Amino acid sequence: MELPFQEPPAPPLAERLRPRTLDEMIGQQHLLGAGKPLRVAFESGRLHSMILWGPPGVGKTTVARLVAQGFDAQFIAMSAVLGGVKDIREAVERAQATQSQGRRTVVFVDEVHRFNKAQQDAFLPHVESGLFTFIGATTENPSFEVNSALLSRATVHVLKPLDDADLGILLDRAAELLAAPALTDAARKRLIGYADGDARRLLNAYENLIAMVSDRAGAAEPAPQQPIDEATLEHALGEQLRRYDKGGEQFYDTISALHKAVRGSDPDASLYWFVRMLDGGVDPRYAARRIVRMASEDIGLADPRGLRIALDAAEVYERLGSPEGELALAEAVVYLAVAPKSNALYNAYKAARAYVRDNGTRPVPLRLRNAPTALMKGLDYGKGYRYAHDEAGGFAAGERYWPDDIDVAPRFYEPVDRGLEIRIGERLAELRRLNASAG
Repeated sequence: MELPFQEPPAPPLAERLRPRTLDEMIGQQHLLGAGKPLRVAFESGRLHSMILWGPPGVGKTTVARLVAQGFDAQFIAMSAVLGGVKDIREAVERAQATQSQGRRTVVFVDEVHRFNKAQQDAFLPHVESGLFTFIGATTENPSFEVNSALLSRATVHVLKPLDDADLGILLDRAAELLAAPALTDAARKRLIGYADGDARRLLNAYENLIAMVSDRAGAAEPAPQQPIDEATLEHALGEQLRRYDKGGEQFYDTISALHKAVRGSDPDASLYWFVRMLDGGVDPRYAARRIVRMASEDIGLADPRGLRIALDAAEVYERLGSPEGELALAEAVVYLAVAPKSNALYNAYKAARAYVRDNGTRPVPLRLRNAPTALMKGLDYGKGYRYAHDEAGGFAAGERYWPDDIDVAPRFYEPVDRGLEIRIGERLAELRRLNASAG
């Protein structure tokens, strides 16, 4: 039996409205406006690798596509969530074939922070050789999530959430394309507030709304189109329409407020901002990662249990999902808020990184080197090393564990007088006294 021919479904509204030129792009004028970095790159013909950092739905993929189009380059897109080394290898092969034809290639990696270090490093030789231009998109701070080697070869461009005026223009374009009835002022404001700077969220919600209104009209006799009111909007989107009372706050501002409330030891304010994040549609997994970060940055060794509780909460959420797992995250937030605070570890880590960066690579002293073979032992690897467990108190007083050409060893970690770090500080003081006594 031959099946009747069916028209293929229309692409999503967000795809149909995707800008085809720079002039059609809504928002991001700090990058695309006259004299701004990406506009200048387009006009000058200087294509460069870049990291596009910003929240969802602000045009990262669109900018990457426009870059490729503007330079008549082959566009290869991959998702770091689904892709792997095999996809990278295939992209390299396609780029080599295109290069032989005298044409450029742009390789776009969405959610680049999901690639591990080895996967990110796989791009480096090809970026350096000019085989292709690399563009990564991320919702996470690239300073923490992208390898420094790759980051040093790419310019970071920060994309901002669309403001209400930008979203209004986008909504007008969508209404014209769909020949849809108008929205009342209240419904329009509510829908733009729901989008919260995310163009894709706005268009998906609007498309669902118009589809529901059209289905409800059915085959009824055409009637003058009535504006869509707020009640219709709520009926169409239901639970999807969360309360958005942010009033234009940026996505990261709420996260910043949670972090500062936890750091300030206010459990009630911390809970408030945590719930605001969930109510605003933040992925709880993202919140979990930020909570783990807080445990290391602001509580540290003043209460090492905080990190374990944060990690346990993240694991509970992975097992239970929403809404059950959110309670474990709330428990971690409250615990971290009331825990003693110390940023001594955070400061020590930053100081150590800066010291290593500024002082270069120094040889490991022979006594501290590993000696698994006879040859290495013959070269005096490990000779003179004092095994701490064989000495009084399990401490080799006076031993040095620094490179030999560092005369004055810097101090990175200085415990605070709060929580467990009080005891840690006392222990460190005693060890330093023993070292001084041993000369």
